[in-house]
Amino acid sequence: MSDQIRQPIDPNVDPYGYMGMTKNPDGSITRLPHPPGTPPSSDHSNPFHLTKDLDINQSKGTWARIFVPKEAFDSSFAQKLPLIIYFHGGGFVLCSVNSPVFDALYATIVTQIPAVVVSVGYRLAPEHRLPAAYDDCFEALHWIKKSKEEWLENFADFSKAFLMGTSAGGNIAYHVGLRASTHVGDFEPLRINGLILHHPFFGGTERTESELRLANDKVIPLAVCDLMWDFSLPLGAGRDHEYCNPTKEIKSDQFDQIKALGWMIFVNGCDGDPLIDRQIELWKKLEEKGVSVIGKFDEGGCHGCGLFDPHKAEELAIRMKEFVESATIS
Repeated sequence: MSDQIRQPIDPNVDPYGYMGMTKNPDGSITRLPHPPGTPPSSDHSNPFHLTKDLDINQSKGTWARIFVPKEAFDSSFAQKLPLIIYFHGGGFVLCSVNSPVFDALYATIVTQIPAVVVSVGYRLAPEHRLPAAYDDCFEALHWIKKSKEEWLENFADFSKAFLMGTSAGGNIAYHVGLRASTHVGDFEPLRINGLILHHPFFGGTERTESELRLANDKVIPLAVCDLMWDFSLPLGAGRDHEYCNPTKEIKSDQFDQIKALGWMIFVNGCDGDPLIDRQIELWKKLEEKGVSVIGKFDEGGCHGCGLFDPHKAEELAIRMKEFVESATIS
């Protein structure tokens, strides 16, 4: 998924151009100018929510945007809301918190659940290869815990927190969730209840049936997937590295903490996505290991279709609302 998704560039012909970059003779890339991001709106001009941008780690350039539904600012609105900590997509290489492609999804989640959303901006590859994105998003959990940001303190219920991501963000939510499950005491009063993996981005050395069937997909074809993994994996790492293919080698005790904590995991995908076989494989493996997991896989659609189709975004928000309510620890 890229900010260029609506541009008439065929990713199978020019994957670099599709991703908004050019390849230099030495193999490095030059990022092309891209449209400006959506600015924050804390002046009540947005009909759905108010937003605020804050630095997480200035030395790394990481930051977050906080979204609060407009109704929460009404003096008669007394309840605190679930906290969705969101990691954006873009194959670890593209996009940002303020990329316009995510605006409709933010608005739908914030208003339909309703919830407070903190969308985390992390360093991108290839300038910063994995695990940089995981490290940045893990650090964001500590930042949320200790930030004393008034919107979080006033409107977010820290005991009802969830990690969510779309595409590469779903991959991040999975890996950061695994790491966070072994450090829960470090985040109090922030209490994670589950993970929401929306069309998560995984791969592997051997092609799956869905990857071959949709090899020339117009959203995220194999040519684009391959470039994204080449850019983002640690130097020398193969496509079966755990960051890319988490089901290749699973340790016997890998999910023990998640099970002990009672976390639930929601995996969402569609059969118009070349990555659906990877997503189903993860869902089945989690189920096999005794994790409380829900898999919802739809017909049709495309990778990340909740970002481009308001109807799909509404469907996702409805499912998320049900999941949040069922997964919340009393």
